[in-house]
Amino acid sequence: LQEGVDMVLWSLENAWGGEILVPKIPSYRIMDVAAAIGPDCEYPIVGIRPGEKIHEEMITASDSINTVDMGNYYAILPVNAKYTMQDYCEKMGAAPVSQGFCYESGSNVDFLTVDELRQLINEHVSEL
Repeated sequence: LQEGVDMVLWSLENAWGGEILVPKIPSYRIMDVAAAIGPDCEYPIVGIRPGEKIHEEMITASDSINTVDMGNYYAILPVNAKYTMQDYCEKMGAAPVSQGFCYESGSNVDFLTVDELRQLINEHVSEL
């Protein structure tokens, strides 16, 4: 929750107008969540159900031409902005991403381990 609040406050202070901010966050595998919750449990494999996603796509390759890397966030700049990407990058300390770049959970370089997931669960979920 605090990370979301921090991002909103940061955007209120820094946004130029119209950009979409995408936080850089770690991914995790659902089987790792199951292992973190019940390491000694059996997990039936039921396969993909209709409508289920395998990966979450936050920035598509077609958005890459308007996307910049800001360190903790990516910003997708509006197509009809009153500012140029170059001006935005210079003043915000950002850099354009490569053409065709996409940001999605399957290719994310930052994955949480079972131990990290267990720690997060223990910190944020109280016993029922």
